[in-house]
Amino acid sequence: MRRKRRPAEALIVGVLRLSAVLSVAITIGIVVALLMPALSFFREVSMWEFLTGTQWRPNLAPQEFGVLPLVAGTLMTTAIALLVAVPIGLGAAMYLSEYAAPAVRRKLKPTLELLAGVPSVVYGFFALQFVTPVVLQGLLGLEVSFTNALAAGLILGVMIIPTVASLSEDAMSAVPQSLRQGSFAMGANRMQTTLRVVFPAAISGIGAAVVLGLSRAVGETMIVALAAGSIPNLSLDPREGMQTMTAYIAQTAGGENPVGSLSYDTLFAVGLLLFAITFVINMISVALVRRIREVY
Repeated sequence: MRRKRRPAEALIVGVLRLSAVLSVAITIGIVVALLMPALSFFREVSMWEFLTGTQWRPNLAPQEFGVLPLVAGTLMTTAIALLVAVPIGLGAAMYLSEYAAPAVRRKLKPTLELLAGVPSVVYGFFALQFVTPVVLQGLLGLEVSFTNALAAGLILGVMIIPTVASLSEDAMSAVPQSLRQGSFAMGANRMQTTLRVVFPAAISGIGAAVVLGLSRAVGETMIVALAAGSIPNLSLDPREGMQTMTAYIAQTAGGENPVGSLSYDTLFAVGLLLFAITFVINMISVALVRRIREVY
């Protein structure tokens, strides 16, 4: 026989249900807000030209609407960020989970997570005023432009280190202690136990942490707007300046393009593409996590 809910419990369940429905409704609202102006844009510009064109000049004559330079800039900065954040973040997670004393862990983890609270505009100015002139041009002697994808990607990686490290550490700490004890009983040392037992057991949570960091890197605006540049550039050289999709959206939203014009509607077309890319990344991550997930 089904138990009758108390009034307070029924209220809580109702609030939770409303929250779930509201989350879905907000997502649908975002899609609709992007879709309507984007459809207006695609009535003037073919989707094939938009997705395969190599020139992006919506405000210059002759107008060109190939989004590949913006996509390339986004992928370049994101790839550099992952090359920085994944090894450092996973290394920090392994140290905090497997090697650090409890007192050290209690101090280091909150300190690491403070990086996540630094405003992205501060990171952007740091990349612009320190990383490019002092580190890249000064210490490393690289010939880089004042705004470049390399500096933006490096600082973008620093920004997402706390995301990768904190979530990965939580996943590794959740691995049952009995697995570690069994590994030690078989004669494995601590490093072998970490790499061959704990890491594979926590791989689903680690994968989710990396994908979440990836999604945040793709959607970051201020760092790439300040440090990567504002010129669409389809290039494989990270030393050059590039413009990302988010940087273009920020530039267009604060510009002087008349509302309803074709150049203004590019804002929503690029935003819809960015939403689609992020959605696909999240769907792939969910499928991978479900496939390799271990339950203890």
